[in-house]
Amino acid sequence: MFSIIQAAGWPIWPLVACSILALALIIERFISLKTAKVAPPRLLEEALAVSRSSVPAPDVVKQLEQNSALGEVLASGFRALNSDPRCTEVDLRGAMESTGRAVAHRLERYLSALATIASAAPLLGLLGTVIGMIEIFGSQGASGSTGANPAQLAHGISVALYNTAFGLIVAIPSLIFWRYFRGRVDEYLLTLELAAERFVRHLNQLRR
Repeated sequence: MFSIIQAAGWPIWPLVACSILALALIIERFISLKTAKVAPPRLLEEALAVSRSSVPAPDVVKQLEQNSALGEVLASGFRALNSDPRCTEVDLRGAMESTGRAVAHRLERYLSALATIASAAPLLGLLGTVIGMIEIFGSQGASGSTGANPAQLAHGISVALYNTAFGLIVAIPSLIFWRYFRGRVDEYLLTLELAAERFVRHLNQLRR
């Protein structure tokens, strides 16, 4: 592997950095976007059950808030009702929507960076290709009438091809994972929105 990097020349080092960064972002997103950390399947039903007759105690609300992203949104509704038992449905929705926007921002974190890597990696590979071609033509021009220098010619070709290939190797998985995580986040946001809508109706009945 190191011999390939040496053969590709210095233009490959930005691509190596991009590959390491992309791998770190993919691992981090896999950990952060687990269902248990975002929207546990039975959490909404449990929150509805525990507040069937009254708003739960603050320690229960705090535990719910720390449970997951969905728990954070639901807990904001409880907190709004605790702070003002006579608050309107608009106030409840506003409190939960505000928390939902913060949660959405957190779920989308690093996705733009991954998309940037997917877009930039082919361009960096193209840059290495151009540099390799420059080395090829430079070796031909420098050798004058004696013909091209085979060693410099081979080095220029290797720089061009290795950088092109490595740029695609970095870009294709980054694009695939970006699309995967984008779809997963959109699915989670829909789940949170539907759960919040149902929970607002429940809290609206609870405060009457």
